[in-house]
Amino acid sequence: MNIGDRIQTLRKAKGISQEELADKIGVSRQAVSKWESEQSTPDIVKIILLSDYFETTTDYLLKGIEPTKESGRRIHATLFTTAGTILNAIGLASALAIWVERQTAYAAGIGIILMLIGTGVFLTGQLIDSIGKAKAAYYFILSNVWLLLPVPLACCFSAAAGLICMIRPFPLLFARLLYWIVYIAVCVMVDIAVVRKNKLLTCMSRSDTNR
Repeated sequence: MNIGDRIQTLRKAKGISQEELADKIGVSRQAVSKWESEQSTPDIVKIILLSDYFETTTDYLLKGIEPTKESGRRIHATLFTTAGTILNAIGLASALAIWVERQTAYAAGIGIILMLIGTGVFLTGQLIDSIGKAKAAYYFILSNVWLLLPVPLACCFSAAAGLICMIRPFPLLFARLLYWIVYIAVCVMVDIAVVRKNKLLTCMSRSDTNR
């Protein structure tokens, strides 16, 4: 069985068409057809994407080496992204709740600590041998920029207002309008940049495959 046969076998086991696989990997249907008919071979980037999507190893796709039980238990990076996002959301909610309740600078510290832990959980999923790292990172950045930015940005606003001795997780009334303008603008720009980069990489990937 060659690499084309293995791709076809995995695709059929998933119950998807060549066109559906092409959409998942970011290539044309013709590219998938050429892979399966051995007219061309996917490059290393596509091999990694295929291994992530089919939840198998690159060794299996390239050499036909069956995954061991240990490698078959690889954790999906999305689990780390989800856990990290939940912790970041708890950190933001905690900072807000503590500030509203007690009006203490500890609110910012507690929120930032929880967010550092949440981001650390996400990074752990990127560093270990997990599945689907690229997609997990994409969705983490899209959503978590909205969770991670409020408290540090508010601290910067408070410091800029001369309240260095009383860092707040949320700014004073007079600065709130500017705060929300900057916050929303930065988050939207980051999301647009991430989406554009992802589309650019997809277009480049399809272009390289169709050459």
